[in-house]
Amino acid sequence: MNLNESYRSPLETRYGSAEMRAIWSPQRTYSTWRRLWLALAEAQRELGLNISRAQVEELRAHLDDIDYDRAAEYESRLHHDVMAHIHTLGDAAPKARPIIHLGATSQFVNCNTELIQIRDGLRLLAGKLAALIDTLSTFAARWRDLPTLGLTHLQPAQPTTVGKRATLWANDLAMALEEIEHRLSTLRFRGVKGATGTQASFLRLFDGDQEKVERLDELVCRKMGWPPDKRFVVTGQTYPRLVDALVVGSLAVTAAAISKCSNDLRLLASRSEVREPAGPEQVGSSTMPHKRNPMLCERATGLARFVMSLPANSLSTAASQWLERSLDDSANRRLVLPQSFLALDAAVEVMRQVAGGLDLCPRTIAFNLNRELAFLAGENILMAAVAAGADRQEVHEILRRHSRAAAERMSTEGGPNDLLDRLGNEPIFAGLDLATFADPVASVGRAPQQVQRFIEQVAEPIRRRYPDELPKT
Repeated sequence: MNLNESYRSPLETRYGSAEMRAIWSPQRTYSTWRRLWLALAEAQRELGLNISRAQVEELRAHLDDIDYDRAAEYESRLHHDVMAHIHTLGDAAPKARPIIHLGATSQFVNCNTELIQIRDGLRLLAGKLAALIDTLSTFAARWRDLPTLGLTHLQPAQPTTVGKRATLWANDLAMALEEIEHRLSTLRFRGVKGATGTQASFLRLFDGDQEKVERLDELVCRKMGWPPDKRFVVTGQTYPRLVDALVVGSLAVTAAAISKCSNDLRLLASRSEVREPAGPEQVGSSTMPHKRNPMLCERATGLARFVMSLPANSLSTAASQWLERSLDDSANRRLVLPQSFLALDAAVEVMRQVAGGLDLCPRTIAFNLNRELAFLAGENILMAAVAAGADRQEVHEILRRHSRAAAERMSTEGGPNDLLDRLGNEPIFAGLDLATFADPVASVGRAPQQVQRFIEQVAEPIRRRYPDELPKT
């Protein structure tokens, strides 16, 4: 069938990176199954089972040359993907056929492979997040002193700086990175546990020798590159599906941080203060040629929203695993696990592109701030007038009356903010230099110093942990 005549996921064709697609690809999945079967056979041979070196070497010779057509033909008859690949490998390695998957259940390859994919996916995301945090921190350092209008409730509040605002995005992402690092540090391997997790089949293989069964579990972990002290002590047929819920929850936390950043940038774009990068021939609208839409940030928002919708699904799957295992998790997890990683990976990639090419509009930023700055100075003017001996309530009323009048003029006539000129005609403020209260640089508090502290205490340690992932200068 022509590929264009069949549905293909946009996470494959449009969004997911090549690295993340490779982690969750059929080739990575089934070649890892074969490596697990090799590790199992090697360990069983080392512990005394009747498995020849020739059988082991034959398995080793066929780790990656998977005949997918033959596997599909077997599965069409057997209706069991693991058995289909056992037979396919057996055809390629006939000497080893009798000992492939010896004593194991399907979840030996399924679960352990998925845990490896989860680990590799988290590592990839961690490195990309570190690079994104680095880029935003560099942007923050560059603009640490540039005053801008701070907004709460999306209304004018107090001045901050462009750099300080960028540290808020970077700090959210640093928290998400900590969460992913925690998932990595606590992730455990299923190992060799058998059909219901009791290791009964392996105990029979080793004639009741419990020490050899424990050693088998440890050896397979080591051969698969997993520390033996990071394996589950007990499982049912599968590793606990709470692991998926925890992992997907961590991905959703990261997606929320991405969405906050992308939504803020969309709002700032509407104020013409910051714009995302755009190609020289980029089209914003098929009918409105003038438009420069924040399409990258919109894409990141949409992808992040999808990831944030998935934790409830994973929690429901974990909660409905009856007793030692229920198969209603299988079809669901084939969708949720790879798609959550691919969608978040795509969102992070988009934000890396955005952060690396942010287009700042300092004059517009200054205009928007200056338009509101006199209003924002009201409280400081009130305090200074009272300190000079004025009645607090009288000053408050004068400020209220003139502020309303200035705001009304701005709204109806479109003129500049003339509040300070109005206040200058009031005798009660005669001893004050009102212009000093409208100095934006003096109104940003410790924002520049906070940027510097963030870089030193948060960004730099991340840079040291991920030197290979940072952009090369």
